Amino acid sequence: MPVPSGYVSGQVVQAVVGVGKVLQVVSTTKTDTFSTTSTSFVDVTGLSVSITPTSTTSKIFVQVTAPVGQSASIVSMRLLRGSTAIDVADASGTRPLGFAYSDSSASSQSFVLATNFLDSPATTSATIYKIQVLTNTSTIYVNRTFRDTDGLDGRMTSTITVMEISA
Repeated sequence: MPVPSGYVSGQVVQAVVGVGKVLQVVSTTKTDTFSTTSTSFVDVTGLSVSITPTSTTSKIFVQVTAPVGQSASIVSMRLLRGSTAIDVADASGTRPLGFAYSDSSASSQSFVLATNFLDSPATTSATIYKIQVLTNTSTIYVNRTFRDTDGLDGRMTSTITVMEISA
């Protein structure tokens, strides 16, 4: 097959066989707030998405952004496929394992916790991706500041987006 000008041979092969194409995109945006005082990981209500891959060889690219408000506390956040934590750090002592961590004493601030992760679920069954959080001492919030003063502190949105990528 002749190589079109401006392309390297690897790009042509990918274009011909469809490798790396986005097959579908599913997204959930959480517009309300969530709070917890849990020192164990708990689901963030409404911050999950379901996708049914078309092939067992497909990859699922997951993007998450979630603003968190806290005061004198820590937040750990993790990503799950079903009940399995993915995109987590290596174990070290009793530290919580996740993709993001925040530690703050500023009640008027929020911090955006985010990740991009390429997963290989190896299934054609409906697959749920969701976010969990934990704290160490006081209440933490998703989509708002800790202080949450009317007319002063803003409200935010969280998003989890999944894309099926052909293998």
